[in-house]
Amino acid sequence: MELSVVIPVKNEAGNIAPLVAEIAAALDGRIDYEIVYVDDGSSDATAAEIRDLQHGMTRLRLIRHAQSRGQSAAIRSGVRTARGIWIATLDGDGQNDPADIPALWRIVRDSPPDPPVLIAGQRVRRQDSWSKRYASRAANAVRRRLLHDDTPDTGCGLKLFRRAVFLDLPFFDHMHRFLPALVLREGGIVRSMPVNHRPRQRGTSNYGVFDRLGVGIVDLLGVLWLGRRAARPRLIEQAAPAEEDALPATRAAAPHPAEPVS
Repeated sequence: MELSVVIPVKNEAGNIAPLVAEIAAALDGRIDYEIVYVDDGSSDATAAEIRDLQHGMTRLRLIRHAQSRGQSAAIRSGVRTARGIWIATLDGDGQNDPADIPALWRIVRDSPPDPPVLIAGQRVRRQDSWSKRYASRAANAVRRRLLHDDTPDTGCGLKLFRRAVFLDLPFFDHMHRFLPALVLREGGIVRSMPVNHRPRQRGTSNYGVFDRLGVGIVDLLGVLWLGRRAARPRLIEQAAPAEEDALPATRAAAPHPAEPVS
């Protein structure tokens, strides 16, 4: 399979069906894809909405967390379970536009595995409140100054990268906000592409302005520490994988027992 669209959600029941329909309209007939929803401990009918849609759409899959573990953990569960070589992430609130995925896909579909590539969406006309836009602008400025990731909008939920690249990155809570810096740490390439951004039509946000700022400072210092201790060797000769290595690699791609799949 070429592409897995991974969508972390919590209490987004009203946004499931419209977003699935938009993804299908954007990708059907263009890409061999699947949609992997990760329900991060929702207390509403989110899981039920996804299950109802599964009856008519074999590409749609559901993973559920028994308890809420945050967006980064949800993305990680989705990526680990995904069957696609490439991963596209979307926010589950409908503010990202699935119609942007094909343009990002055309950029990366023929790219080699090395150096790793990350395509990050850049919301050029954000449809959020003034306070969210201001907080995001301030956080992005501080982050770019310290991490030198040269990414104007790391908070955009629309990103595209190889599954194997993500699984090689160090995992920690809130790591999804620092994917460009982490990919650069691995010797990768990051490209920002302008994408559409839409106002939320249904439901309420799970984040507040100060929720993002408070944890962001601590995480920023941690990523700065990681970056200064990166030591990526330059290979001058590389052995082919041994035949017996194939089985462990296959097992590693299977869902974790603690993350039930339906």
